Formats: sequence, C-alpha cells, structure tokens
Amino acid sequence: MPAPSAVGTPAGQEDDATPHAGGRRIARRPLVVAVALLLVGLALVATALLRGPDTPALTQADVDRSVQKGIAAAQEQARKALTDATTAYRAALPSLVTIRTTGVGAAHDENGTGAGVVVSADGAVLTALHVVDGAATIRVVFADGTEASARVAKQEASSDTAVLTASSLPRVVVPAVLGGAPQVGDEVFPLGHPLGLTQSLSGGVVSAVDRSIRVGSGRTLEGLIQFDAAVNPGNSGGPLLNRDGQVVGIVTGLANPSEQSFFVGIGFAVPIATAGGVAGSPPQ
Repeated sequence: MPAPSAVGTPAGQEDDATPHAGGRRIARRPLVVAVALLLVGLALVATALLRGPDTPALTQADVDRSVQKGIAAAQEQARKALTDATTAYRAALPSLVTIRTTGVGAAHDENGTGAGVVVSADGAVLTALHVVDGAATIRVVFADGTEASARVAKQEASSDTAVLTASSLPRVVVPAVLGGAPQVGDEVFPLGHPLGLTQSLSGGVVSAVDRSIRVGSGRTLEGLIQFDAAVNPGNSGGPLLNRDGQVVGIVTGLANPSEQSFFVGIGFAVPIATAGGVAGSPPQ
C-alpha cells in the first residue's frame, strides 16, 4: 500500500474562512420516545384505577391525545439537549493551538500550518513532529488569540510526537483533559485547522486500533488509532477527542492510496498514552 501522508497544510492553503463545528449526533430519540410512552401508559393506568364511579371512561381519543402530548414533550427535550459533538468541541476548544511554521519542505522555503493542544498547566503544547520538523521558525496561537514564538522542547520520531514550549503564554492556561484508550466503534472527533479553516471539528468512529503505517523516509508508525472522520492538511498535531471532549490521540496522518494530500476517508492518530508520555504526562 502506498505510504499514508502527513496532514500539515502546505503553502498557500491558509484562509480566513469562518470555522464551524460538526460531528455525528447520537440517535437518542428512540430511547426518549420509548420512555415517554412508558410514562404516559403508567399515567393512564393510574388514572383508570383512581377515577370515581361518575368519571367518564377513557376513550381511544383520550389515549391518543396523551401519547402525542408525551411524544411532543420528549422530542422538545431532545432538541434542547447538546449533541456529543457539541460537548466535545466546547470542552476542548480552549486548549486548541494553531501552529504556523516557516522554512519547511525540501527546499526550506515553504510555510505550513498545523494544530496542537495544551496538555499541562505550564503551557506545554503537544503536536505531531512532522508539523514542526526542520522549521526555521515556529509560532503558536492559543485559543484566546495570544501569539508567541515557540521551540521544540522534546521530540520522538518513532511516534511522530513533539512538545513545544512557547515564549509567552495566555493569562489563563487551559490544559486539555486526557482520556483513556478508545475502542473500535467509539465516536471520535478530530479538532484542528483543515485547509486553513481554523477550529474545525469533524466526527466519525474508531475503525481499528493498533494499526501500523509507513511514512516518509521508510519509517513505520505503530500502535495507531484508525478512524473514519474527515482530516485534511492542517489537522496534523491536533487532538482526537472522545464524546466528553477528552484527548484520546494526536492526529498524525491519513491513508493516501491515490498519492493525493486531501481526505480519502481514513485517518490515523497516535494514542494519547504514547504521545502524552513524550510530554511527561502520566499513563492513561
């Protein structure tokens, strides 16, 4: 299989488009409606048992009206509830970082964009190594707009992981919450800046775990999370979230059988237990 490609944004692909959040909604409506019907049924039984001798008997029309009223109330409650995607986005957004580099590429004359996530109270930024590897300059932009130069403090090529230290930090540093290992079928949400569209969320499920893929220079990354949510150049280094907004992985690349750099439906992430270890986080 041709080598999967990293997903850092190449030069000229940044823009100022309005960010948006997405994700898959968990289908809660059948459960909510079932509970509503059960409650309505219990209420009707209680009414029948407690009604006096002069109380008119319940008709089918009464039952239908009560059931419809219960369904309408349940649907209204479901519409007001937050989706898992919204919950994940709101929880993780304050810790998301934009990474901009200069002097990358074979000729050292390209600019790039990637993502990162704050993982400690002292502002350490966890990202993918290929986003910053060989860059002449690195700048980070925190979620509150604070911008600073940064340097690579730690790196591990075998897991494509790097930790950045910024020259200055926001007044309030908000580190992400790290989660446990996801299972096949779990919902996951990559958060990053695909094609320069900053702070964008997509959603999918874990397709497989413990995957190995070949990357540039003949290296192989092992133990990766495979997922089917959309990732594109600019997602690299960003967090892969679970439904609670906890970081379960760091996005590292996408499958690339057509040798193109755009999304083809299969993404990969380094598990946070591996990536977080580079940053000195305790095992999850």
